[in-house]
Amino acid sequence: MAKKKKELVIRDEVIKCPECGSTHIIRDYERGELICEDCGFVIEDNCIDQGPEWRAFDMEQGEKRARTGAPMTATIHDKGLSTEIGWKNKDSYGKNIPTRNRSQLYRLRKWQRRIRVSNATERNLAFALTELDRMASALGLPRNVRETAAVIYRKAVEKNLIRGRSIQGVVAASLYGACRQVGVPRTLDEIAAVANVGRKEIGRTYRFMTRELKLKLMPTKPEDYIARFCSELELPGEVQAKALEILQEAAEKELTSGRGPTGVAAAAIYIASILTNNRRTQREVAEVAGVTEVTIRNRYKELTEKLGIVVPM
Repeated sequence: MAKKKKELVIRDEVIKCPECGSTHIIRDYERGELICEDCGFVIEDNCIDQGPEWRAFDMEQGEKRARTGAPMTATIHDKGLSTEIGWKNKDSYGKNIPTRNRSQLYRLRKWQRRIRVSNATERNLAFALTELDRMASALGLPRNVRETAAVIYRKAVEKNLIRGRSIQGVVAASLYGACRQVGVPRTLDEIAAVANVGRKEIGRTYRFMTRELKLKLMPTKPEDYIARFCSELELPGEVQAKALEILQEAAEKELTSGRGPTGVAAAAIYIASILTNNRRTQREVAEVAGVTEVTIRNRYKELTEKLGIVVPM
């Protein structure tokens, strides 16, 4: 009879042994075999290891029991597929590596870092994606925006669109496009502040990439900025709901077309904060929205007059 390790009786499906007809079938996970427990006949070999039903009660236990590595990601130049030698001087059993072998491990670690970046394209990606991660972290952008921006930048590299342009400019333009694509818009001024690149250069590069890569991006709407501006102003949910209501009425009367979305959103929040007794000054709203107080006053007058909103003084 074949030697069995980590055996598990299959109960969810009835499998009979073709030799003796027994239903006592076990699965040998180390050999990948399906074996009859009574006569030892190997019913099937090269089985897919589906693994035992491990139970994990928290994230830490789940990570310890996981049998796969990290998922592929476009935010790393090699997509996370290359191996990595850890910085801890311990072996696979958790024991300390002897001092006489540490110099060899140091050399292996150094050469491993070197061979991960083998050509000019990978060096470009390694630097650019590091910059992308830095900018996204400074702006507090979620993971899906970073992944989308990395994919856009990789397409630009494949089409050789980065020639003659700064890496930071192309990265910033990719990030701006990803924000609009995912629906987490950021203004050019916000991205320029963390990119160390001028607003005009980012806008110029973004338009060029949109045309060459044929990115289909819808214009941003004032509604997209309401939640973030209200959060930064520490306003309650009723202000956000009232501002969205004002913007909906303004859109029906076509008062938002041809206006900057951030200015209209800021004016709607300013009006809503007064109507709900959560007043914020025009200067506070302007600083958060990145517009001038004059813009807010102009949009404020338009909205109150055209929508017939009576604002208490």
